[in-house]
Amino acid sequence: MAKIKTRQNAASIDMTAMCDVAFLLLTFFILTATAKQPEALPVVTPASTVQTKLPEKGLITLTVGKDADKNKVFLGIKDRDLRTKTLELMSDKYQIKFSDNETAQFELIEEFGVPIQDLKRIIKLSNSDRNKAGVQAGIPLDSLDNQLFDWIYTARQANSELDQMDGRGQLKFAIKGDGQQEYPQIRKIMDIMQDQDVNNFSLVTGLRAKPKN
Repeated sequence: MAKIKTRQNAASIDMTAMCDVAFLLLTFFILTATAKQPEALPVVTPASTVQTKLPEKGLITLTVGKDADKNKVFLGIKDRDLRTKTLELMSDKYQIKFSDNETAQFELIEEFGVPIQDLKRIIKLSNSDRNKAGVQAGIPLDSLDNQLFDWIYTARQANSELDQMDGRGQLKFAIKGDGQQEYPQIRKIMDIMQDQDVNNFSLVTGLRAKPKN
C-alpha cells in the first residue's frame, strides 16, 4: 500500500517579541548610562605596565599639569555626597555662603581647579565653558594661601562624618601628573598630603605593553 506523503510547511518564528525586548534593553542602557565628562585639566600620564584599577568610590584625585603655560592643580572628588559635605565645611571655614542651587550644581562637578573665592563663577558655567583652557586658575597651594591643604583636610573630615553613618571606609587618594611635569610640583603635592599623615596614595599612569623577552 502506497504511503501518503504529507506536505511540510516551512517553520516560521515570530521575532516581534524578541525585537521589543531588545529595544527595551537598549533604551534602558541608554537612559541609565553616565556620559564621561571631559577632563578639566588634560594630562599625558607616564606609561607603566601596572594594571591596578582605581576605586570607583571613596577617591580623591589630584591632577597636576600645565594649562595656558602655567602649573596648576585640580581636585576631583569621586562621590557626590562627599563633594557636598566637603563644600559645606569649606564654606564654613572661609565664610563663603553657597545657595542650595549652587551646592546642587557643584555636586555635579567631578573636578575643579580654582580658589574658593572664584568657585561661584565656575559653578555658573556650562561644562564646555568650564573646561576651556585658561578658565580655571588652579587651586592655590603656596605657603600664604594653601587652599589645597584645606580641601584635602575638609574632604577627610567630611568622609569621616559620612563614614559614621554608612561605614564607607577610609578615603583614598591618587595623584595624576603629566609625564612632562617637573618633579618639584609633584613633590609639593606629596608634602601637603604627608603633612596630614596621608602617606598611602596611588600614582596614575597610562598602560603600555610589557617588554618581550
